Amino acid sequence: MPATQLPPGPKASPIMQTVQWLKDPLAFMETCRQQYGDIFTVKIGPLFTHQVFISHPRAIQEIFATDPKYLDSGAEAGIRSPLLGKQSLLTIAGEPHRRQRRLLTPPLHGERLTAYGELIRELTLNATQTWAIGDHLIAYPLMQQISFQIILKAVFGLQEGVRAKALQTLLLAQLNPKQPLIQGLLFLFPVLQRDLGAWSPWGRFLHKLKAIDELIYAEIQERRSQPDGDRSDILSLMMAARDEAGEPMSDVELRDELMTLLIAGHETTATMLAWAMYWIHSLPHVYERLQQELETLDNTADLNAIMRLPYLNAICQETFRIYPVAMLALNRVVKAPIDIMGHHFEPGTLLVPCIYLTHHRDDLYPEPKQFKPERFLEHSFAPYEYLPFGGSNRRCIGMAFAQFEMKLVLVTLLQHWKFALADDQPVQAARGGALLRPKGGVPLVVIGKRSRQSVALEPSLS
Repeated sequence: MPATQLPPGPKASPIMQTVQWLKDPLAFMETCRQQYGDIFTVKIGPLFTHQVFISHPRAIQEIFATDPKYLDSGAEAGIRSPLLGKQSLLTIAGEPHRRQRRLLTPPLHGERLTAYGELIRELTLNATQTWAIGDHLIAYPLMQQISFQIILKAVFGLQEGVRAKALQTLLLAQLNPKQPLIQGLLFLFPVLQRDLGAWSPWGRFLHKLKAIDELIYAEIQERRSQPDGDRSDILSLMMAARDEAGEPMSDVELRDELMTLLIAGHETTATMLAWAMYWIHSLPHVYERLQQELETLDNTADLNAIMRLPYLNAICQETFRIYPVAMLALNRVVKAPIDIMGHHFEPGTLLVPCIYLTHHRDDLYPEPKQFKPERFLEHSFAPYEYLPFGGSNRRCIGMAFAQFEMKLVLVTLLQHWKFALADDQPVQAARGGALLRPKGGVPLVVIGKRSRQSVALEPSLS
């Protein structure tokens, strides 16, 4: 059997590679690709393990087509987080992963989304109630506020009350720490995770997490003791789901999936909405074409009409392409010897499909640094060429919900308000935890209010 000879990569020390990756991940990846090609090996992270970054579409296609029993993600591939828990869809593998995915898919797809349309529009408009012409806004925190409320109401199904208020306060504090760098280092380097009481960073983190868990479990227990078949929030649908053996999800599974949906669906959607607002308002031809398309909607248009708008869809797709909120797809750990595009890999090797580098290939996306929605009107891309939500059995299960929410929030805002960028300086991408955020959050100015009312949302999404 051939021995593993990992593809070439940077010669810098693992510590230096990790520093470069944390400081400027885009420059680090692009420099590696220029020097070593589409498949290269880096040594980054808490254990400084070898990771093979892959951005060639054919290699990604082979990875996505490989049976998960030979190549899969989860905790064994280094996907773990104290926030998510051990029963999260992201951390489990094998049959438990297949079971959870089957249970979670129906509440997040198809006609189920219809129930959230009016709620998303209402929460978006609520966030704008105090606005006046001339107000200065920062798009990212605004979109955070909207997406967080959507998660609480559509996913958790929380009613107004003491528990909802307490959970919101604790979750916001945990998701937006006062010292994000310290929390990031705690997550990245498990050796720092020492509970030394309330004065230690990890001790404070665990204390808040315990309080959050108590509130979530109290909500689950209340729902179990007082079932309501009329509720359509995602938690209620998850609780009603049964696997092939007729078994429901356990309290721990429900808690971990709720936290996964919150963490994976809160900042990611907010970040993409902020980027979309930037691109729409920085490029006049994009803005004008989108407004012309929105004018085609009449007062009887349903959700199908909004979701089918071709240029709106292209804008969202290009937003996901140019600065994908997740730079990398989930790590895959090799479980049996395999060959990927001529490279032999032994068990234990970590393979990492690189979304950002794939999306910036000149052969797939000419002028990849330019924002061009038209490319998605002129060409259809394969799932191994365009992969903002990952792929195969690890494609983001909330993809349909995220796209639905993004389109509806954008349409609602643009049908009621007129915006302009607060300055003409190009917005750069910067690391925000594990995500690519717009540096500065995208400053906007409210320059007008539209008299035209937004279209009615008829419940006919298919």
